[in-house]
Amino acid sequence: MTRPLPWSLSPSKVSSFRECPLAFRFSAIDRLPEPASPAAVKGTLVHRALELLFLECDKGARDVPASLLRLERAWAELQYDAEFLSLELEPEDGELMLDSARELVRRYFTLEDPNTVTAVGLEVMMEAQLGTLRLRGIIDRLEIDEDGEYVITDYKSGRAPGVNFEQGRLGGVHFYAYLCEQVLGRRPAKIQLLYLGDPLAIVATPSEQSIKGLCQRTAAVWSAVERACERDDFRPKVSRLCDYCSFKAYCPAWGGDPDRAKPELLGEPSLPLPLAVPA
Repeated sequence: MTRPLPWSLSPSKVSSFRECPLAFRFSAIDRLPEPASPAAVKGTLVHRALELLFLECDKGARDVPASLLRLERAWAELQYDAEFLSLELEPEDGELMLDSARELVRRYFTLEDPNTVTAVGLEVMMEAQLGTLRLRGIIDRLEIDEDGEYVITDYKSGRAPGVNFEQGRLGGVHFYAYLCEQVLGRRPAKIQLLYLGDPLAIVATPSEQSIKGLCQRTAAVWSAVERACERDDFRPKVSRLCDYCSFKAYCPAWGGDPDRAKPELLGEPSLPLPLAVPA
């Protein structure tokens, strides 16, 4: 038995396969629904507030009050969001989420002055080919610096990772640097992760070597995905991440049955999966 190849890979999906091939299968191939989490919804809320700040405010007008006003707008929009509604938060829990989001927005201003930023793209979807694989990702913010060079910024609503995980996080942003180079014809001069939970900025300069390494690692992951799909061989990888996995109940490493992890058995509609992009 074989399984269809996923249509594309994003930075999160590349990481997902490395962390646990079986969880990758459940998410990227079987397309099983994953429950929303308060942390992820709060992250969406903060991202939207910062997006509105740059969309609606000119340089000189981007301050804390303006950002908090955009946060209130984003909060009003969120009331109609399916993921937010699925949380079924009590009013007091919703207010706690909003208060936490306000604090994250305030902390953003300790990391940079948005009035110095010349944004040329917000929530930019980019796609590029790497052999037979289509890579895709959404760049939170693409800007032009004082030297006319591109800078990629990725907002993180949580805390910064430990030293052992920092390069893995930067790998995802190098992924965006590759997309920028392929789509716009120019490598970014800088990529940065802004961790609002600390607050802390992690900055790196992409190079020809780092981009080449990214391509090699991603191509190797894609080859492994192709083999796993051909053989229907997606093995679980037990780690501390299992405690946060949405599919733990179906994992044989924890006494579960992968064959029970099907949308039709879970009461969810099965989603059609696009074919892999040909070479």
